[in-house]
Amino acid sequence: MQFSATSASLLSSRADSLILPTGRQLKAEAATLNDALDGAIEGLIKSGDFTGKLGSSCLLHIPGKATKRLLLVGCDTDSGELDVPARDKVIAAAAQQLTAGGSKKALWISGALPGTSQPDHAVLAGAVARIFTTAGYRYNKGGASKHQPSKLASVSYWADTRSAVAAAKKGLAYGGATGSGMNLARQLGNLPANICTPSYLAKQAQELAKGNAALTTQVLSEAEMKKLKMGSLLSVSAGSDQPAKLIVMKYEGVKGRGKPAPTVLVGKAVTFDTGGISLKPGAGMDEMKYDMCGGASVFGVIAALAELKMAVNVIGVVPAVENMPSGGATKPGDVVTSMSGQTIEILNTDAEGRLILCDALTYSARFKPAAIIDIATLTGACIMALGGHASGLLSNHQPLADALLESGQQSGDRCWQLPLWPEYDQQLQSNFADMANIGGRQAGTVTAGCFLARFAKQQRWAHLDIAGTAWLSGAAKGATGRPVPLLMEYISRQQGK
Repeated sequence: MQFSATSASLLSSRADSLILPTGRQLKAEAATLNDALDGAIEGLIKSGDFTGKLGSSCLLHIPGKATKRLLLVGCDTDSGELDVPARDKVIAAAAQQLTAGGSKKALWISGALPGTSQPDHAVLAGAVARIFTTAGYRYNKGGASKHQPSKLASVSYWADTRSAVAAAKKGLAYGGATGSGMNLARQLGNLPANICTPSYLAKQAQELAKGNAALTTQVLSEAEMKKLKMGSLLSVSAGSDQPAKLIVMKYEGVKGRGKPAPTVLVGKAVTFDTGGISLKPGAGMDEMKYDMCGGASVFGVIAALAELKMAVNVIGVVPAVENMPSGGATKPGDVVTSMSGQTIEILNTDAEGRLILCDALTYSARFKPAAIIDIATLTGACIMALGGHASGLLSNHQPLADALLESGQQSGDRCWQLPLWPEYDQQLQSNFADMANIGGRQAGTVTAGCFLARFAKQQRWAHLDIAGTAWLSGAAKGATGRPVPLLMEYISRQQGK
């Protein structure tokens, strides 16, 4: 999808659809359009056909004009202001309707939003581009999709001044790249596990680096990981015919002397998780293809940074495995030695994500990072605690946690911090190793974080549990692309630091 910005007269627009976010009280451009349409918008309000309620919509056809449609999207809130979730709800309502219809070229009108303050055009345009890009996504693999591609090819952002247009152009580029990164993460997550294997992910990482001087990819084999003594990671892939891969994607947007230390993103990629010998229940197990969505989000961020040529240094580390039961699989009660030298008693082979992440965290220390953030569909307990609205956040460095919390608020991709208290860490005690890989039924998300924290003691580290936010179930089943927006917001704030 193509994006542009303009301040040209609305009444001379060549777009086939105008998008007017407005409440019942018409202001600025809403009033102008109402006059040009002989009071048609006021008529829809008075008749009750358009309520102005947040997220509601009404499509008005305009015969005999170059612009064929006017889409009204409701913005009225109790406070009279649009916060980030409300703003995104308005944009999503417009995007879903236009990407599902016959419109090919749309124009978003920014001036009619409620509230007393002028919008930040870079931020608003970024949200428009991101949400329209993701709304246009259609899963397709080898013609297997039943979904027709969206006809909407371009969206223009209208603002009333040249300076606002200049700001909007920057926002559109950022939002479009972030949306494309989300769509890449969604596509990887949605692929079936017989296609999206660890080797497939490794190949995609190598393809991503082709033709991009700022991006290099390295893929470590099981033999190389064995030399590094990654006994914890390799214990997970021991039962699978699919060999494990450790994928390292280095994006270097700032080179030369004095370049900033990189941010390292570590993404869990269990391309299918049966639970291993601790076998999961059969119902819903098909959704365990999404257990690689943490790794997929790292792919999405790296792709977005490369598209934007952003002046930051970021390294993506993706441990990719398949967790299967077989005669060679790791058993409950086995003890393995991690790359750090710490030993782990594996009480449950379905708590495998932390076993691959711990070795990836140890490996990541070699890059002398400014911060390490791991992203993982780690615990069902996080879904019970936070549902699908917020990702869980745990960190050993409060300034890093605060920066991620703020980035989540600003991007609309929110997270919520949980504690890392010593009392929880004690639940990991083992009679036969330095630690167990589970801490019992209570506080499962927290004890998983405590486990990972043992491998990041010398680092500024944060963990994002995305088990509730990485994909949707039911009729809307599919990967969401989260937390790409949160991570992009965090990384963009690191420029120049």
